[in-house]
Parts: sequence; structure tokens; C-alpha cells
Amino acid sequence: MWIVKLALRRPYTFVIMALLIVILGGISIVTMPVDIFPYIDIPILSIIYQYNGLSPEEMANRVVTNFERGLTTSVNDIEHIESQSYNGVAVIRVYFYPGARIELAQAQVVANAQANLRGMPPGMFPPSILKYDISSVPVLQIGLGSTTMSESALFDYGNAFIRTQLATIQGATVPNPYGGKFRNIIADLDPDAMYAKQISATDVSNAMAQQNLILPAGNAKFGDRDYQIKLNSSPRTIQELNDLPVKIVNGAPIYMKDVAQIRDGAAVQTSIVRVDGQKGALMVVMRNGRASTLRVVDDVKRAIKTRILPQAPPELQLRQLADQSLFVRASIEGVLREAVIAACLTGLMILLFIGSWRSTIIVCISIPLSILVSLIVLGLTGQTINVMTLGGLALAVGILVDDATVEIENTHRNMAMKKPLVRAVLDGAQQIAAPAFVSTLCICVVFVPVLLLTGAARFLFTPLAMAVVYAMLASYLLSRTLIPNMVHYMLRSEEHTSELQSLRHL
Repeated sequence: MWIVKLALRRPYTFVIMALLIVILGGISIVTMPVDIFPYIDIPILSIIYQYNGLSPEEMANRVVTNFERGLTTSVNDIEHIESQSYNGVAVIRVYFYPGARIELAQAQVVANAQANLRGMPPGMFPPSILKYDISSVPVLQIGLGSTTMSESALFDYGNAFIRTQLATIQGATVPNPYGGKFRNIIADLDPDAMYAKQISATDVSNAMAQQNLILPAGNAKFGDRDYQIKLNSSPRTIQELNDLPVKIVNGAPIYMKDVAQIRDGAAVQTSIVRVDGQKGALMVVMRNGRASTLRVVDDVKRAIKTRILPQAPPELQLRQLADQSLFVRASIEGVLREAVIAACLTGLMILLFIGSWRSTIIVCISIPLSILVSLIVLGLTGQTINVMTLGGLALAVGILVDDATVEIENTHRNMAMKKPLVRAVLDGAQQIAAPAFVSTLCICVVFVPVLLLTGAARFLFTPLAMAVVYAMLASYLLSRTLIPNMVHYMLRSEEHTSELQSLRHL
């Protein structure tokens, strides 16, 4: 009862509290990340070893087993380890417990990989270590096509220009393009010419490596000036590569063009992308971590429109494909639409049974305020706006009005007993304080088992339960503070009306 009396004595304090809830709730809505599902915090590291020619059995016994044993002694918070060994390739996935410090774990894995190199087969290189996040999913696909540009040019432009422009967007990760051809300088060897001139493939490779160099040569001082000397033996054009000497045979120099043909080519193509039937390239934009899908997609589209297209060749065609933000917006709009319908129907039923439009307004004001309080707390705890949190709030809409409705109805009952308005408010609040609190706790207790879930289900359903519980607790707090104030100021005319009706009956 003390809080109800405090609310009646300090009405403006709780009015300011309501305005503060509106302001902070609006800020939370604007700043909270938006996605379809909550963030699933199951950190994974992928370690990839490559050693050409090593059989899967040898890869598993000599590489994977030793590395896994080292992981279990030097890396923290490992939940379990999975590995697959193939011909020349081994893929090891390390799963960590939720909440593990993945950056620390990655550093420990790198240190362990470097220490284990001595026990690996000769010539083994350090592995590639990739941080994988379940929530890092493709949110936008960009198709690159052209009627005049080659596949190699499309891949080159996407990898060297578009990818670097999009990589600076916060929350976005852009891997290498799919499709297209990765540009390489290819040396096509002529076996017959090599046999006739006594040249091997190793000779060609050594000649290319030794004469395609940029070497530091220091500096030279002449008088009062200091000159930096550069020795650049790297050919500037492909034709110059054809003129490189390979070997001297029988006193005659053999040039590269005598045994091979150097050309501007591409590596072996492992993926093909077609855009409207023509070969092209595909760029995938991925959302990383807790970034907002809508914000990442909007920033990428803005960068394409303002930075990339104005500088792109006119023959290059960019098409936005598989836009994940469309599904996010549709899902959120659907949940919000159902929540608004539920709130309107709830207000209509209150108006029908209580018969007072002022009381209906008071009850309906508590719905958005309770939802905003829940969003504020969800934002402070690191949650996002998604289908699960909005579904929880939509589920709570119908029961958020219980505390306010019971209090207003009980106040009307006390007013009908010809009590003064202030006394009717205090008595009405006191009479239902314990039952309303117990009923609110009973609703909250229903969602306690959700906290016992594990794995991905925990990350999916815990935000839903939190949204309902926070909204219910906020509804009870508002029914003890703001609702009595509004009843005190808005039902004064109804108090006089009830007195006149009583006089007429007399």
C-alpha cells in the first residue's frame, strides 16, 4: 500500500516515469538489432589442414590425432571436437560452451597449432583457423553479370573493388565471389620443344622464380644527396615473361617462348554462376555476430547505390538477389499486426464489460508502457528484436491488462459503495494487492522451465519467456503506481455521475 499512497502523493513523479519509459523504449526500438531469430551463442572454430598426397588414414593418424590431443590440454571451454579426414585435407571443428571467450580460444588454438608443427609430416604448413558463428548467415546476394566482360574480369572486379567497398560496412562479412575465374598467369609448356632443347619443367619454374623478383638494394650517397636504389626485375607485361632466359644449352640461350607460351589465364574453375543464362559471378554478404540484419542490408544497398555503381564500368550489371531483409520485415510486420489486433480486441472487450471509456483508456495505456519496459530490459540484457521476442510480447498483450482491469473494476465497486474517490482507490488497491501479485507470479512461473533448456532451443525460447515475464512485472508495477494516479484524475467526473444517479434513485 505504501507505493500506492506514494503515487497519490507524488503524481508528477510517476507521470515523468511514464514519459521516461516512452523515451527509453523508443531509443531501445531504434538501437536494438533486428533479425528473424535470436542470437545463438554457440561458438565454433574450424581448423583446416592441407597436405597434398597424404591419404585420409595418414591424415587422421599423423595430423588430426596429435592436434586434438594438444587441444584438450591447452584450450579452455571445449564442449566437444569433430573431425573429418580426406585425401590431403583434414577439417577439425571445435565446439565451445556458450559464453566462452572465442577470441581467447582462437589465440590458444593458434599457439597450439604452431607448437605442433614439429611433430607434423615434413613440409606441413600451419592450418587455416576460421571462426564460425551459427548466427553468421547470408543476408544478401549480389549477382555480377555483363554481356561484354569476361568471367575473369567479373571475378577480378568483384574481388578487388566491390568486396573491399562492402567489407568496411559494420556487421558485414563478404567472402570471395563464387563463379567467375580467378586470374592467373599461365605458362603452357610444349613437351616436344622441351625434350628437343633438354629443358625440364623444373628449369622453367626456377627461371620464372629467379627472374620475377623485386630486391632491396639499399641506398647510395652522392655528394649531399641520398638516393634510394631499387632493383626491380619483375616484368611489366606478359610479353616480357616470354623473353625470359631459361637455360643455356650447348652455348645457346633458351628463352621462355622457345619451350612455353605465357598467357593471361585463370585457375581451374570450381564453381559456375549463371545470371540470366550468361556466366557471371555471385557475391554473398553475411551478417556477423549480433549485427542487425536490416541495418546491414540497408547499409549494403546504400553503399552499392552511392559508392559502387557510380564508379563501376557501364557494362557491369549488379542485381540484388536473395534479400533476407524482406523475410525479416514480413515476419516482424506480421507479429506486430497480430499484436495490434489483440490490443484492439482487448480494449473493445474492456469497454464492453466495464462500460467506461475513461477506464478503457487507462487500461489500454498500460499495454504499450508494459511492452516498452520489456523492450528496455531486453535491450539492456543484449537481446534483439526478433520473431520470438515480439511473439512473447504479442502473447502477453491479452494478459497485460489483468492487473489494471482488476484494480479499476475494484475501484468502481468501492465507488459504488459511496466511498470518496481517494478512499475508493486506496481500498481497491489494497483489496487486490496480494491476489494480483500472486496471479502475476503464477504467470511468470509458467516460463521458468524454459530457463532449463539447453543448446539452440535455449537461445530461441529464453527471449520469448523473458519478454513475457518482464512485461508482466512491469504491468504489476504500473498497476501500483501510474494506474491509481490516472484513476484519481480521470474518474472524478464519474464519481459525480454516480452520486447523481444515486440521488435520482432516492
